[in-house]
Amino acid sequence: MTRRQLILALIVGVTITLGVPAKAAGISVIVQLTPTASANTVTTALGGTLVDSIPEANQYLINFVQVPLLDATSMATLGIQWLETNTGVALQPMGQFGVLQVPSSAAADWYKFQPSLQLVRSQQALSLATGQGVVVADINSQVDYSHSALRGHLTSGYDFVSSKPTNETALNQSDSSFLDQSDSSFLDQSDSSFLDQSDSSFLDQNGAGFLSTVPVLGSKPAYSHGTLCVGIIAVMAPDAMIMPLRAFDDQGSSDTYMLSKAIRFAVNHGSQVINMSFGTLVDSKAIHSAIDYAKSRNVVLVASAGNNNTSAVQYPAAYAGVTSVSATDVQDVRGSFSNYGWYVGVDAPGVNITSAYPGGLYSTVSGTSFSSPMVAAAAALVVSIKMSGVMRSVTSTAVNIDAKNPNYVGQLGTGRIDVVRSLQ
Repeated sequence: MTRRQLILALIVGVTITLGVPAKAAGISVIVQLTPTASANTVTTALGGTLVDSIPEANQYLINFVQVPLLDATSMATLGIQWLETNTGVALQPMGQFGVLQVPSSAAADWYKFQPSLQLVRSQQALSLATGQGVVVADINSQVDYSHSALRGHLTSGYDFVSSKPTNETALNQSDSSFLDQSDSSFLDQSDSSFLDQSDSSFLDQNGAGFLSTVPVLGSKPAYSHGTLCVGIIAVMAPDAMIMPLRAFDDQGSSDTYMLSKAIRFAVNHGSQVINMSFGTLVDSKAIHSAIDYAKSRNVVLVASAGNNNTSAVQYPAAYAGVTSVSATDVQDVRGSFSNYGWYVGVDAPGVNITSAYPGGLYSTVSGTSFSSPMVAAAAALVVSIKMSGVMRSVTSTAVNIDAKNPNYVGQLGTGRIDVVRSLQ
């Protein structure tokens, strides 16, 4: 205990103890204060260093050499409502078949007619709504603003990665790698060795050819994730504006504090829909409070269910008020990698999805990361014509797929989305 901590303890008559030593660089702790509490008083009393803040939420990121362990009386005296360590979060692993090149004569949005989007009647729905006047925030990795498929679809966003304080740290960063060896094989051989007949013929008809038929991951495994997700929203809700929020670096790493900031930023800057193609097993108070803030502003929240082939919940998908999305194929069968369970709200295609890839290219990928933006786009269309009951319109009109998934009845939500029906 430092001298100033001892003095404070003697003055207020409370006990303040310290946890085990953290790493030499220190560890960042997210602290929620009462409106009348002072972050400077807390950092001084506990021997920390203020790193960052979300003033309107009274949340602060504080670095400690040793993590403080406070009893209820100590926390009340300092005005601390709760605190938690800042934890690393990784983007969803994805199956990627390779990079596609199309003829220069092809339209930038040629992939809007792919089998998966035809199944959900995406293009037919545009006669009913196009997303005009709606802002959809996508919290993701960096997006290729110059891609021809995204031109005219993007509004100003924010790069939380490049603006991250240099002394911000997070626990378990080593465990948050985007694709570790075990995860990278989540698409089994039968799924990853070929595209199904409808997909391959669609690519042939459009002159799309593989530049590479192996996963293009290299040293930047999350490089394309943001562009791929945004590309789906762009063709499904072409008149909506997409707000790209970069909260994951090229390795696919972020943390709970940065994600909570991104969610709040999206709300405060006018987004009506937020797509979250990421997940963590950590039930974070910081992310949960940001989700509650978005809900209080009537923002539609959509998140991927996860790619671990399990019914174990992940967050933010499992939070109340967030629509969790599982992945299916063009036969309405659950993707072999897709999570399932009570917290799933609805399904959308997530197997062999073609979308924009950085550098003016395209790619075919699989994962619940790509099912989620389909549902977010459908929600944007609904928002553009009505302001209440948005997700009820999407989920209650879904196509029942229980017969195709007899082992998962009651664990795939209401079924696979049908965008036309959601607008009717």
